[in-house]
Amino acid sequence: MKGILRLAVAWGSVAAFFVFGPSWLASLDSPLWATGLFLWLFVVILLSAFGVVHEAEELAHRLGEPLGTLILTLSIVIIEVVLVSAVMLSAKAAPTLGRDTMFAVLMIVMNGLVGLGLLIGGLRYHQQSYNLQGASAFLSVIIPLTTIALIIPNFTTSTTGGTLSPLQSIAFSVFTVSLYAIFLLIQTGRHSSFFVHAGESAAASAAEPVAHETAPRGSTLTHTALLIANILPIVLLSKSLAAILDHGIAALGAPSALGGVLIAAIVFTPEGISALKAVARNELQRAINLCLGAATSTVGLTVPAVLVVGLVSGQTVVLGLAPTEMTLLVVTLILSTITFSGLRTTMLEGAVHLVMFFVYLVLIFSP
Repeated sequence: MKGILRLAVAWGSVAAFFVFGPSWLASLDSPLWATGLFLWLFVVILLSAFGVVHEAEELAHRLGEPLGTLILTLSIVIIEVVLVSAVMLSAKAAPTLGRDTMFAVLMIVMNGLVGLGLLIGGLRYHQQSYNLQGASAFLSVIIPLTTIALIIPNFTTSTTGGTLSPLQSIAFSVFTVSLYAIFLLIQTGRHSSFFVHAGESAAASAAEPVAHETAPRGSTLTHTALLIANILPIVLLSKSLAAILDHGIAALGAPSALGGVLIAAIVFTPEGISALKAVARNELQRAINLCLGAATSTVGLTVPAVLVVGLVSGQTVVLGLAPTEMTLLVVTLILSTITFSGLRTTMLEGAVHLVMFFVYLVLIFSP
């Protein structure tokens, strides 16, 4: 019943903006009106994102790990790519939006969510175990992808200002997609056991025959259709949200990085809640798959998408981070490597990651 109501609200909003959107968006000079439209779209897109998470989790129960979590992660990242592309193609150019969104996702996921999750898990269970090989595989991909995308552009000489030349953009996009594709083959193929904890794997294997007996044959197809039905309203409403977001940040004189933070928050709030629920159930491996998988997919898919949009539209795309942000990113990568180098985690690691997240929040408003 909740799912039907959620879809009705989402598609009703799509119809309303299709008919009245142009005239509504022409009146954004009224702060009250602009705020109302933003809150409306924010709530609708957030509800649809929760619908995406719900349907993806239903598929996860039927398909098992790590494929189920991968479907959820890819669905959320597709939404992120759509929102970023919509803002980039809006009336005003946003050359740093892709960079700001990717960096916000990395900070929110790898410091905020990981930190809060490990803190909750440490307080509740003292220590939590996971599959070290899976975490190592994630980090072995995240480190080069983030370095290529967010650090190297600052040191190239073909162009200046943290940008890439057309040749570099094409080459780096191909390299990024290729590495991410290889990782997906590893994650879903011969080394899928890396991303399943031994205890959870045994429990899943024991429950698997029951799931196949009770689940209707058409349930997987049904949930796939519902997943798409929840994603589409986000895609269709993204252009309207982009126009309001762009206008609001300019009118308030807010930091440009705030746009990336808002997009990251809209997109990853439902997935973050899923990760924290998994930690509370002592399923740290699932939480790691969600958090580190989100970071991997974000860089692996957003970088090529942003560069392609820039090349096609002729817009300048700035990827290189500022020195302070580069420092935060490097410290985060080193800290994550240390955190996931042992077989168990404690609340100390969570507290350290949270401190880094709070530092990031302060630097947004006081660089």
